[in-house]
Amino acid sequence: MYKNFHDFDISDKVLVCLSEMGFEEPTPIQKAAIPQALKGKDIIGQAQTGTGKTAAFGIPLLEQRPPEQGPGASRYPYALVLTPTRELAVQVCEEMGKIGARTGVCCLPVYGGQSIELQIRSLKKGAGIVVGTPGRILDHIRRKTLVLREIRTVVLDEADEMLNMGFIEDIKKILGEIPEERQTMLFSATMPGEILAIAKNYMKKPVHVSVDAGQMVVARIKQVFYEVRDEDKIKALTRLLDVEGPALTLVFCHTKKEVDEVAGKLQQMGYPAGAIHGDFTQGHRDEMMRKFKKGEIDILVATDVAARGLDVPDVSHVINFSIPQDPEGYIHRIGRTGRAGKPGIAITLVTPRQYRQLRLIEQSAKTLIRKEKLPGKAEVEKARQDDLAAGMEEIIAGGKHAALYPLADRLSEKHSARDIAAAAMHMVLGDVNIEEIEEIRSGYDEGKKDHIRLFMTIGRKDRIKVEDIVRSIAAEANIPVRKIGKIALYETFSFVEVPAGLADRVIGAVNDSIIKGRKVKIGPARKKA
Repeated sequence: MYKNFHDFDISDKVLVCLSEMGFEEPTPIQKAAIPQALKGKDIIGQAQTGTGKTAAFGIPLLEQRPPEQGPGASRYPYALVLTPTRELAVQVCEEMGKIGARTGVCCLPVYGGQSIELQIRSLKKGAGIVVGTPGRILDHIRRKTLVLREIRTVVLDEADEMLNMGFIEDIKKILGEIPEERQTMLFSATMPGEILAIAKNYMKKPVHVSVDAGQMVVARIKQVFYEVRDEDKIKALTRLLDVEGPALTLVFCHTKKEVDEVAGKLQQMGYPAGAIHGDFTQGHRDEMMRKFKKGEIDILVATDVAARGLDVPDVSHVINFSIPQDPEGYIHRIGRTGRAGKPGIAITLVTPRQYRQLRLIEQSAKTLIRKEKLPGKAEVEKARQDDLAAGMEEIIAGGKHAALYPLADRLSEKHSARDIAAAAMHMVLGDVNIEEIEEIRSGYDEGKKDHIRLFMTIGRKDRIKVEDIVRSIAAEANIPVRKIGKIALYETFSFVEVPAGLADRVIGAVNDSIIKGRKVKIGPARKKA
């Protein structure tokens, strides 16, 4: 129904701005939310970062501007947007500024860490839309430097993140200061109970709109995982960085300590990496973000909290150094790549014990994360050589080497051009020392057989039946019953045949699970002598 933005019946001023920004077709969340929001309906929108939700609420906010917006207009805002972080507040304002460039609406970001006196002066000048973090908004309300009596619409952006950061009570206080006759829009990637309670208590007959769970993982993102041991993760990471040659890469870790360790090791090995987490000062985080956006560092290692609100269109790779702790975290993380219509790659490093967690993510996100084999030493060597060759060609094309012609002439009197070039390249590359990564073998040759045989530490003495094993494997590994082959039941153990391509999934999901009250081990059966 809504094939382009003209179908929304919005003003020419906004349409021209959208065209200048290169927008052509609305995203699914925009198609679902904008028509309802333009009618003044309260909206509950389920969508994560990267789906176009800023425009989904931003366009209606601009369209609902009071007629007097412009010179001589009221200096009190008519719309308020709450965000969890200063970074997101700034990004929302920047986006709103572009969409509303011809409307005369002023959008002002308000957040902690910036001079409050500067913000007070800006608020006195007047702003139609204020975007800010809950703490600083409350501060201005208490100082009476932000007056909310003319607010017609309030937006809670990334509500689940504000919940995680402990802002719920602040949000309730702010909503209590806004006129009851208003429109409320709430956008969140997930809908925990506390968020639904906010909707119930502060919204009137909200319309629910969402991006289908199957669409929540951006289609352009290639998703793969590599199985490695914990002790090999750094080696695997650097190998992938060498071979993939990403433009800008986000590396996610669970803890601040892990961020420091990973970033430190990368820096020691010569990779242009930076780090951000909650213990760093805001100044440091801003500086790292500036360098990352400008390409002064290619790799940014971060915790989930520090990366909230981060929106860099040129991120080509997201690497989960540590597997996310929940499916929603995975969706948030990989949504940092594949932005602005560009392709992206999401890579997850998984230890053998984390298969079940990986499968849970697949099931919840309704996606497939394909297993791939780590690049070998030869691939790393070739990638490094190709990178060197490209750099040399750039130098030659730019004429940057001409000053060294005399040295080249002098060396050519004793050596061949081939020897000189190879020696120069060796000085750059050095003695290539690529550390071995021990391959994790599953005990079978994938693809060479239709089915493989697995051994299970459960049998007839455990009062187990064939159907119990079938039901457990199908449920735990989320595979159809018809895919499970022959089952041989013995007194203290069992054998089960499964398709070779599903064996890793079955092992990862069923190992250490409970069947009939007993903890079960499962693995590849030993080959017959």
